[in-house]
Amino acid sequence: MPRSGLRRLRSPRVWGPGGAVVVAGAITAGTLIAGAGPDAGTTADGLPHTTVEISSGDCGRGWQHPRPGTQVFDLHNSSSRAAEVYLRGAGGGPVYGEVEGIGPGTTRQLRVRLGPGAYAFTCLPDDANAVTGPTVRIAGTGPGGPAAAPVTQHDLIGPAIDYQKWVAGGLDDLVRRTDALRTAVTDGDLAAARTAWLPAHLTYERLGAAYGEFGDADKKINGTTAGLADGVHDPGFIGFHRVEYGLWHGEPAAGLRVPATALAAAVRALRDDWAQARMDPAALGLRAHEILENTAQFELTGRTDYGSGSNLATARANLDGTRAVLARLRPLLTTRDPELPALDSALDRTGRLLDGFRRDGRWTPLDGLSRPERQRTNAAVGDLVERLASVATLCDPRRTV
Repeated sequence: MPRSGLRRLRSPRVWGPGGAVVVAGAITAGTLIAGAGPDAGTTADGLPHTTVEISSGDCGRGWQHPRPGTQVFDLHNSSSRAAEVYLRGAGGGPVYGEVEGIGPGTTRQLRVRLGPGAYAFTCLPDDANAVTGPTVRIAGTGPGGPAAAPVTQHDLIGPAIDYQKWVAGGLDDLVRRTDALRTAVTDGDLAAARTAWLPAHLTYERLGAAYGEFGDADKKINGTTAGLADGVHDPGFIGFHRVEYGLWHGEPAAGLRVPATALAAAVRALRDDWAQARMDPAALGLRAHEILENTAQFELTGRTDYGSGSNLATARANLDGTRAVLARLRPLLTTRDPELPALDSALDRTGRLLDGFRRDGRWTPLDGLSRPERQRTNAAVGDLVERLASVATLCDPRRTV
């Protein structure tokens, strides 16, 4: 499937009910307050607002009358450089909320629920040292909102190395399977080639979190016709989908020998180069989210079907790929994400749903699904995409202070 580029989630974020990550912008829509002064009090949205300065010299200034309960902080960046900010328990405690990319002279909002305790803002200007503001103590009663201990780049090194070793084993298997595909095509046995194509392709699809490190090899192995002037007839259309198109559109073996050989060579080169690759540990959590995000965008819409009708099989392989990433992140998530058991249950349900579309050894093509089946599949994958956004945010490494 096509890969969306790696990106950091830039919206304001807080830890929502049950510890799940909530995009703060989604729950503060329509609550922007113009010209609110320090401790502005209750406003039209019915919540107390407090303007807090975000800068190296005045980090956290303005929070003079702390109170428990749900409230909004209007974070004003009075410095000359962009900054991000965390609201944490005092003394380097867990993160209750954060906002990234606050431009100079601008104000962004952070909505949180705070209980009795000690808190402090940490301001992180671009290209400058982090600064922690004064400790603020909240008295009174009432529950506080969920929080999560920050994950650092160092925390992710071990999981990334372990995943990289797992990918190496997958690439060995991929070489064997693409060699079998190439041999079938070379021998002119197109029935055997069609049988060999899907297992080889699914082996590649399970390696979902590594695509960002594959570079140009991904286009050679799994590129589509997107952006190609002549579509399926363009010389730049190569890899699995080029072979797929030929196998399921009556192309003779003679026309497929070159693309099948090129595919096998590209896979072997990737396997041989992988030992020198170094995965970015910071990307691992985001990839856990993006694998199924891309599944919803490309596989469940049929945009990557070039004749085999195997999009649902690919979706199932992508689910396996997601689990492989989560297995490496689980030690970090177990203590940070109370919704992890619910995520596991949702993965199980979706796996059973997709497995039900493999009938008599053959996968149902998308256009063979009934409307209710299509709706259930889209809903199940969409639900997982939302749940995995929390994983991406929880595993987004924070700058240490």
